[in-house]
Amino acid sequence: MKIRTALLLASMFAPLSAHAQAVPEAQRGAILSGIDKRAPELESTARAIWGWSEVGYQESKSSALLQARLKKAGFAVTPGVAGMPTAFVASFKQGNGPVIGILAEYDALPGLAQTNAPTKTAIAGKAAGHGCGHNLFGAASVEAAIAIREWMIANKVQGELRVYGSPAEEGGSGKVYLVRAGLFDDVSAVLHWHPGDANGVSTGKSMANISGKFRFHGVSAHAAASPDKGRSALDGVEVMDVAVNFMREHIPSSTRIHNIITAGGEAPNVVPDFAESYYYVRNVDPLIVRDVWGRVVKAAEGSAMATGTTVDYEITGGVYSMLASETLAKVMSSNLNAVGGETWTPEEIAWATELQKSLPTQKSLDSVRQTSSRERGPDGGGSTDVSDISWTVPTIGLSTATWVPGTPAHSWQAVAASGSSIGIKGATVAAKTIALTGADLFLSPEVLKEARAELDKARGPDFKYNALLGTRTPALDYRKPTPAWEGSTKSK
Repeated sequence: MKIRTALLLASMFAPLSAHAQAVPEAQRGAILSGIDKRAPELESTARAIWGWSEVGYQESKSSALLQARLKKAGFAVTPGVAGMPTAFVASFKQGNGPVIGILAEYDALPGLAQTNAPTKTAIAGKAAGHGCGHNLFGAASVEAAIAIREWMIANKVQGELRVYGSPAEEGGSGKVYLVRAGLFDDVSAVLHWHPGDANGVSTGKSMANISGKFRFHGVSAHAAASPDKGRSALDGVEVMDVAVNFMREHIPSSTRIHNIITAGGEAPNVVPDFAESYYYVRNVDPLIVRDVWGRVVKAAEGSAMATGTTVDYEITGGVYSMLASETLAKVMSSNLNAVGGETWTPEEIAWATELQKSLPTQKSLDSVRQTSSRERGPDGGGSTDVSDISWTVPTIGLSTATWVPGTPAHSWQAVAASGSSIGIKGATVAAKTIALTGADLFLSPEVLKEARAELDKARGPDFKYNALLGTRTPALDYRKPTPAWEGSTKSK
């Protein structure tokens, strides 16, 4: 769905001002040593989810594993929230105080099955892979939460800690349904992270988007004996593609439109009576996304008229642009710098050197040792459903070097590293940074108050959240092929 590395790891800007860490040094040391002690659990969880590689809304094993890990650690877990069977909320509450949320993702991407070898090696019979490293994301977030819980108990810290198990980030907009269900209404701050090829914190914007499937219906016929009796649904899809391509000249230049044909017929000598195209429209401005999406819909309707077919469509996802908290970024950046980057073994360096031969961009492997602080990166890049949370709760995230420098997200190289020890080391840096940041926020009511004021100012006094995907229920089958006979039953 997105390449969040572009968002979280942007070009260098002025350093963030130093943040006075609220947690005493001895307690910080205990938090970090606790994560180190549980490193085998983080690794086993991440590798198991990597091996399953379950796509959006089908992450039953991955979600169950994370829930079991949290239950064992003493969290109360509520599964199947907001109409999503693989979503959950895990909570630990001790008295009254701030509510700090940590996000966990665990969905894979279709078509990226790859071993953890440094050369392109597909896995026969497997259809998906963790090309965005969400196996690491979920595992590290859970370990960070467990570390915070232990610290809260040991030091009698008041408040509530929550882990939000959020499925289908890759195009399914799972977090949007969590927001819409009011599950963040009482939250003080939300923390997240994402795998990448460097270590850093940024407050740049991501792209808002709307995605959906256009389903054309025609009339089958023999393509040679009686083509005049047929009306090709595939023609409708192809005419729509041409219409949208001509439209590109007349939309804001920063807009992105991309699509694939997910169904186009079964045999050349049969006029196809069903065809489907899957579209994304992106821009940093949600209002532009709404407008351009409406024009794409008109292109579909006109194409159906031109080809004597009919068309219906289903919006499968829709997310806002990121509205990250600069106030929280200072806290997280300070903690990331304190944790530091990764140190690779000679074997890991050799593995990374071999993989790097396949990358179009060559970067220094030593960069994984470094951490970067930024006040703001350039806008754009990819999209994420974390953005909808960021418009309702003060939110901040980081990226860590889980991949070989120069690795693009959504690539086989990202899959390979996400299943390697390199990925685990980057995830451990993320777990430590989130744990320290969460602990600091429990002891920093003034920071939370400042972050809330910043959010209120940024979104304006008249802001009212309305999901870009409308009022539809979760698109639980968006990763499954659409049978021709079912297409017309989908809601718009």
